[in-house]
Amino acid sequence: MNKFLAITFLAAVVVLTSCSDVKRKPGSIYMPDMAYSRAIESYTDLAYLKEQGINYDAKPVAGTLARGKDMPFPIAIDKAGDTTNYTASKAIVNPIDSMSAKETAEAERLYLINCGICHGAKLDGNGPLYKDGNGPYPAKPATLVGDVKYESMPAGQMFYSVQYGKNLMGSYASQLSRHQRWMVIKYIKDKQAAAKASK
Repeated sequence: MNKFLAITFLAAVVVLTSCSDVKRKPGSIYMPDMAYSRAIESYTDLAYLKEQGINYDAKPVAGTLARGKDMPFPIAIDKAGDTTNYTASKAIVNPIDSMSAKETAEAERLYLINCGICHGAKLDGNGPLYKDGNGPYPAKPATLVGDVKYESMPAGQMFYSVQYGKNLMGSYASQLSRHQRWMVIKYIKDKQAAAKASK
């Protein structure tokens, strides 16, 4: 019986001390801004936060991407006379591995508007500007289907050429978004694969 009373008494002491009104304060808070966040009104000048030692400017962290955006092309343009980055672009893989029929039709439309004038609707380098040598453009543009050089060119290197321009071809970065450029390159690669399969 004495054991039972002793255990009951100890349990009662533990319960009473644990439920006491004593405030427990930590010695320090590791991240006070996270523990005690401040409400920020929309369209408010944030200068008052700097005065309080809070470094917040309501802008996304540098180097982050918004949801649904494509990764930026990680290779910069080469300096004049250098081809290091052009060669390195071979390692970049097209993020678009397949397209629906609707996306393929849109990629074809983009190709015909932006590329077909030089490279031709059949990707044979015989567009309206060349016309078998009778057009206003005297040099034959690249034959994208039927020329081993361009059929074996990796998608990343094609993207580099469209992004920055190469030789006589200028940049199309202002005409086509990054996603559209990848779509056009996927369209070209699909046409090249179809031509190889039909041989």
